[in-house]
Amino acid sequence: MPAKKSIAALVTAMLIVCGCGESSNTRELSLAHFLAPSHVLNDYMFTPLSQEIAEISGGQLTIRQYAAGALNSSAPAQYAILLSGVADIALVIPSYTSDRFPKTDLLMYPGICKTALACTSALMRAYPTLEVEYDAKILGLWGNSAPVLLTRDKPVRRLEDMRGLKIRVPTQSAIPFIEALGASAVMQSATVVHQSLATGVIDGVAVSPSGIEAFQLHEPARYLTTWLPLSGLPFVLLMNQRVYDTLPPDQRNWIDETAGLSLSEKGAAAFTQSSINGLRMAEEAGVQIIDLQESEKRRFEEAIAPVREAQLERRAGDMTVAEVIRLFSVGQ
Repeated sequence: MPAKKSIAALVTAMLIVCGCGESSNTRELSLAHFLAPSHVLNDYMFTPLSQEIAEISGGQLTIRQYAAGALNSSAPAQYAILLSGVADIALVIPSYTSDRFPKTDLLMYPGICKTALACTSALMRAYPTLEVEYDAKILGLWGNSAPVLLTRDKPVRRLEDMRGLKIRVPTQSAIPFIEALGASAVMQSATVVHQSLATGVIDGVAVSPSGIEAFQLHEPARYLTTWLPLSGLPFVLLMNQRVYDTLPPDQRNWIDETAGLSLSEKGAAAFTQSSINGLRMAEEAGVQIIDLQESEKRRFEEAIAPVREAQLERRAGDMTVAEVIRLFSVGQ
């Protein structure tokens, strides 16, 4: 009997140490992103998602954030770390690796949407087609507001002012349109734009107003032109498919209950508020705000019209650009 008691005590101790027993019913998921912990998506999406999951699961399923690139600081690498299992959930900007998500990337095509809510609605209309681009489970898919133009040394009030400027764009698909306006375009991650603009590596930045708040772009910029003939940028919160598939049914149901349209709309709301904040920060910092005259907007549109028409026949995976654009607009 003493020997059996000793064995039982040893087994109990081992269960406690290894976390077996009742605690084995709990699961913590990792959520990776490259944004600062203070980013608006944390307040509107990531923290509410974590709280809601914990609440409906009674603490059996939780999410721990790894912000500011704690698991990988490269914004374009977030999809790779998700697929490799480094993170269970990750924030991905499809346009940073547009060759993998050519249809989703087309959200920024001119004329699709201007507000974060309208861009998110466009993505939802095309969702069945876009979903198959991802080797992961989509938890949320949303867009931000259309870009403004921040410049350091030269204000842009007329089409001619674009000539010779080196402008950062967030996606390859925006390059031909910026170049049609007379500028040269370079693609850069938003995390390096502040330094690039401050040091003169680039002359300007095409970015959603939410990017002003997120990356403090009101500091190196002196001028802000409030309109460009482009649409918003897509964002997606993904979960490793294998991790999702191996969860017990009740835990998968909790994920499903908190994901989808409602989570996507929270992303749109976050960027709507952040755009308001960004424009206010720029104005308060003394950045000169420039609203293009309607006649100049028409000139910008006319300048990109030949490229816009030519791009429609380009292939985006197994579809043409025109076919994907129609999906974004169906039901409007």
